[in-house]
Amino acid sequence: MSASPSRREFVQSLGALAAGAVTAGYTATARGFAANEEITVGCIGTGGRCRRLMESLRTIPGVRIAAVCDIWDHHRAEGAKLAEAKAFAAKDYRVVLDRADIDAVLIGTPDHWHVPITVDACAAGKDVYVEKPLTHDLSEGERVIKAQNEHRRIVQVGTQQRSMPHLQKANEIVKSGQLGTIHKVHLTWNRNANRAARPNLNIDPKTVDWKQFLGNAKEQPFDEYRFRQWRWFWDFGGGIFTDLMVHWIDVVHWYLDLDHPAVATSIGDYFHAKDLWETPDTVQTLLRYPDQELQAYFEGTFSNARNAAMCEFMGTEATLYIDRGRYEVIPERRSKLAASELILGTGPRGADFYDQPDGEMLHLANWIECVRSRKRPNSPAESGVSAASAAHLANLALRSGQVAKWPS
Repeated sequence: MSASPSRREFVQSLGALAAGAVTAGYTATARGFAANEEITVGCIGTGGRCRRLMESLRTIPGVRIAAVCDIWDHHRAEGAKLAEAKAFAAKDYRVVLDRADIDAVLIGTPDHWHVPITVDACAAGKDVYVEKPLTHDLSEGERVIKAQNEHRRIVQVGTQQRSMPHLQKANEIVKSGQLGTIHKVHLTWNRNANRAARPNLNIDPKTVDWKQFLGNAKEQPFDEYRFRQWRWFWDFGGGIFTDLMVHWIDVVHWYLDLDHPAVATSIGDYFHAKDLWETPDTVQTLLRYPDQELQAYFEGTFSNARNAAMCEFMGTEATLYIDRGRYEVIPERRSKLAASELILGTGPRGADFYDQPDGEMLHLANWIECVRSRKRPNSPAESGVSAASAAHLANLALRSGQVAKWPS
């Protein structure tokens, strides 16, 4: 992939960014790295999402991808193409963690492996970048936070919106109080795409370590559809709430200093994925934060792309609209607040990804900077647990058909 001029300039600036994180008089220790020291990374679970991150990670100065790991031969081979020529390759992630020449790991596995591998990596003295959602179950939160803190590791959860400059600025707007009192937040992640089709993938089971893939999931025969569409099966993922809502509810928690909802009410339907997915393809949930006098409402579907991926903070004086490329302040009638708009990206409103800002690159750069300096990253384990907890409560309501309340 050839870099555009703006991207090339940005990549070159990352060296200065890392150097700036090393304060005057800073000396590298067993827990940190000097600006000119190389950081070696092992990538675990080198499927499509992980490889997208690897494309950016390998362009950051002073970083070397020295190991790849995946339980499927095909993904492992594809991951190796993005690593250094002599990169070590393994099926078992524990082999990577045992290597003294690996400083940090990037985890791109299915959701049910996020916490087990993160905990093991922290215990092995590795810093961690782990994809969202951090947890697969409410019970995992305390365990992963404890591992991060007890072993004094840098853990960055892949909620990259926390590293986007325009969303950091939008946070300042919320914190300033100029929106007035916020009682309602609307979140969406709508797509018009048939994600439920069942093609014949012709995956040879002999190329997959299915037992390792299952991990703590119940025993079941190899199923290539579940293997490739794991996000929509409860043993491995959590559907739209954990896969997509987590991004925006993380921003809500960040801006409004929230930890978890007290109550969730959810509905879900199968308009495209009936008899294929366990999780619904169209969902809505209402989350209540009564102590903050706040309601947060999320809708997600694969049937219509209206509003796409966005979030609106509805205040008594104005509404703040945000997506991954802009923010806009829309005053209420009779409000004295002036309207403002900032567009940092190109493309339609609510797009999944923008080149400017390149949130993935910024988030990875923040992680590497913090690996060097030992500063707290933008999305530590605590924030990942918090965001995922809202999705888990929404799923508890969905699956039970009842109002779900936070465990007391």
